[in-house]
Parts: sequence; structure tokens; C-alpha cells
Amino acid sequence: MNIQPLLDALGLQEDAARAMADDLRTQIGELQARLREAETHLDHLAITRKTVTALADRVPAQTASPDLPEHPDHVRILAVFNEAAGPLRARDVCEALDHELLPKHIEGTRAKLKCLVKLELLTASGPGSFTRKQ
Repeated sequence: MNIQPLLDALGLQEDAARAMADDLRTQIGELQARLREAETHLDHLAITRKTVTALADRVPAQTASPDLPEHPDHVRILAVFNEAAGPLRARDVCEALDHELLPKHIEGTRAKLKCLVKLELLTASGPGSFTRKQ
């Protein structure tokens, strides 16, 4: 009986299994490196949390002033209005801030403009138009 074809087929399967095992070992090595990075990042976050918590006891409590904008973009928006000669629309503010003129950006800016109106830093000078409160 000639078993050579059977041995050849077995050899092919062994080569394929060896290649798969090598690939899996490589993937495991890469995953272990990524896991070490994630664990290091978690350690750093835990240290930061501990430091911030320890410092929070030393810093005097500050009350938020209703006259100050809450969102970082509010300051940039107010700067745009300081340079403006007249009323601006949400689209105009987006252009001035170099935001893409996508509906989501325009609507987000409009919401921030309305917030600034509530804070009495801007006034609604017409439907969709806003000016700096004098």
C-alpha cells in the first residue's frame, strides 16, 4: 500500500496549522503590547484622579457666575460678535469660526447663540439674527 499521498496531505495540513499558529502568536504579541499600553493609560488616569481629588480639598470652592459663558465656544462666539458690524446669523458665526457649513454645526451654533441670549450676553435682533448686547 502506497501511503505517500496520505503523508503529503498530512504534511500540507501540518504546514497550514503551523502557519496559523505563527499568525496567532504574532497577533497575541500585538494584543499583549496593546493591553500593556491600555493598562499603563489606566494607571495614569488613576494617578490623575487621585491627584485631582487630593488637590480639590486645597482649592477654595468657586461659584459659577451666571454672567460667564459655560461652553468654551461661547468665548469664541462672543469674540466674533465683538468684531461684527451688525447682526449675525448662526451660519455667519460658523463661517467666522471656520466650522464646516453642515446643518449639525449650524444648529449647534444656533443653540449656543440662544444660550448666550439666555445669559443676556447677546440679543435676538430678529428671527435667526443675533447681536451683542450693548
